[in-house]
Amino acid sequence: MGNAVTDKEQQVIYLKNRLDMFMSVIDSLDPESTDIEDIDRLIGMLDDLEAKYERFKKDWK
Repeated sequence: MGNAVTDKEQQVIYLKNRLDMFMSVIDSLDPESTDIEDIDRLIGMLDDLEAKYERFKKDWK
C-alpha cells in the first residue's frame, strides 16, 4: 500500500489525479456498448472520490 497523504497540497493533488482518472474512464466509454455494470463502477468511483474528499476536508479545518 502507498503512504498516507496528510499534507493539504498532496491531498489536493491526489483528488485532482483521481478526478482526471475518472474523466479518462468516461472519455474511453463507448455509449453504444456501455452497460449497467459500467455505470455502477462509475458511481462507485464517484462515491470513493467523495469519501476521500470528506476525509481530507476534516484535515483542512
